[in-house]
Amino acid sequence: MKRSVTMNSSILAAIFLLSLLSFAVESQKLDHTDSESTTNGTQWAVLIAASKGYINYRHQASVCHAYQILKSRGLKDENIIVFMYDDIIHAEENTRPGIIINKPNGTDVYRGVPKDYTGENINVNNFLAVILGNRTALTGGSGKVVNSGPNDHIFIYYTDHGAPGILEMPSGVLYAKDLIDALQKKYEAKAYKKMVIYVEACNAGSMFEGLLPETWNIYVMTASNSSESSSATYCPDYPPAPTDLDTCLGDLFSVSWMEDSETHDLQKETLEQQYRVVRNRTLFSDESMKSHVMRYGNIEGIRNDSVSTYFGLNPRSFIFTAQVSSSLASEIKVLDNRDVDINYLQHKFNKALEGSNEKIEAQKRLNKEISKRQREDFNIQQILTILFGYKNGQNIVQYVRPTGQPLVDNWDCFKMLMGLYEEHCGSLSTYGKKYARAMANMCNVGINKEKMIMALTQVCKTS
Repeated sequence: MKRSVTMNSSILAAIFLLSLLSFAVESQKLDHTDSESTTNGTQWAVLIAASKGYINYRHQASVCHAYQILKSRGLKDENIIVFMYDDIIHAEENTRPGIIINKPNGTDVYRGVPKDYTGENINVNNFLAVILGNRTALTGGSGKVVNSGPNDHIFIYYTDHGAPGILEMPSGVLYAKDLIDALQKKYEAKAYKKMVIYVEACNAGSMFEGLLPETWNIYVMTASNSSESSSATYCPDYPPAPTDLDTCLGDLFSVSWMEDSETHDLQKETLEQQYRVVRNRTLFSDESMKSHVMRYGNIEGIRNDSVSTYFGLNPRSFIFTAQVSSSLASEIKVLDNRDVDINYLQHKFNKALEGSNEKIEAQKRLNKEISKRQREDFNIQQILTILFGYKNGQNIVQYVRPTGQPLVDNWDCFKMLMGLYEEHCGSLSTYGKKYARAMANMCNVGINKEKMIMALTQVCKTS
């Protein structure tokens, strides 16, 4: 399960120097004129860690870290809306109660963070209602929404697990089509000037590819393309991560854009420059783990905006020296985000004393996770074999549509097949949701409700 990448220090130094040169050149070329000023508008931010559980520590840590960056840049609490389950701060496993960190030897990022939507108030309905500024649609929480106007700038940051065409929530999932529909409503309401969205999730590109028009003045940067996983980092057994917390502290894409934001003058750095830094850093992994930072929407029209246009205009002191910092160590070790759960359970098992109740319980949890994965692999394979035969069934799992095409043509069919599987076979785990692409491909080749139920009833007989 463990994967790591040791980068040649000379290559890293060369790339780092090239980044410095690029930053200097672009800063001289770009003139941030009054057209980019947000003086006549408001800066809004929506930050959502859509997971729960100590195993997913890194998501809430990242959202807290993002809040601290925006707050230090001058955004007001009334304009920053935070979604976080808020269950890790005093979790039994947390050896530092009351404190959350997002990097090894990092400072506490939890203090002062407003918790607008916590627990089960983190759901698709509330998330979309907040973006749309629709207070009447809320079902709990602080009531804060993005009550924005035509001169306002909006930043949205999502972090959690994803799969083809979906982003996870504590209960349920957000489908790409529903997110795009909400963004379209926001655009048609003329409720913003420009919007920037950063998404940390596996298969994050599938939420926008072939779906987000350039004309909506939205710029999206994702941790991965439509067909690959993203990576977790600062994980246990991977120095310099602390040994006491037993879980990953961050995700590579997320810590990259945040650590970059803390080491540059954001009034001079552009979104384009930040993209290059983040892209280069996430590419340092082996071929099986390499993820590609992607962009969608109005790239040309927004990429030269300063980062401060969305993260806050207030200048703050910063130190930027031409050296490789601790956060850009010569050895960057990462995990496939879908393997973090099983890595955590394996780590807990290895750490427990032989013969102890803790060891026995860790073994049970590990075996349960492995068994669930095997069952999901088997179920999908059997369903596809019934519908297409073994060879063609494998093609349905693996086929990725050409670049620029959306995951699926009929989103209602996609939702239906995902729902039918859950109804007959149980909810797919984060690992199992990778088979959402197979569901989409079944829709694209004409599998209907009746055929799917026929296969499901043969494979999953427990419902």
